[in-house]
Amino acid sequence: MTANHTDQNAPSPAGAGKGAPEAPVGLSARAARRVAELIRQQGKPGLMLRVKVDGGGCSGFQYGFDFDTEAAEDDIKVERDGVTMLVDSMSLLYLSGAEVDYVEDLVGASFQVTNPNAASSCGCGSSFSI
Repeated sequence: MTANHTDQNAPSPAGAGKGAPEAPVGLSARAARRVAELIRQQGKPGLMLRVKVDGGGCSGFQYGFDFDTEAAEDDIKVERDGVTMLVDSMSLLYLSGAEVDYVEDLVGASFQVTNPNAASSCGCGSSFSI
């Protein structure tokens, strides 16, 4: 059974408003725009962004981003601005309340996760510890 959460104009999970169901993981408008652009470049409109947590990295856990064409049975779906983000149930244990954003700065551009569950993270922001 796949849970489906719509996050069209809702605030990030930490500050969700009244009325709309709160998504367990947020997707910023910037991230949704970038994902939509990448999907257009791939020429595969059915792609969905998969966000996961794996063991490894310099802090113990690391974030992973990939595209997928199918949702698994245990995936949570978060939709924003026509883009779907998938998070598996194991990764959700570490990502609950987090928000995925897309950041462009002098160092470069990347997807970044603001994770309230992380006790510390590495300098590049791609790994964390609990």
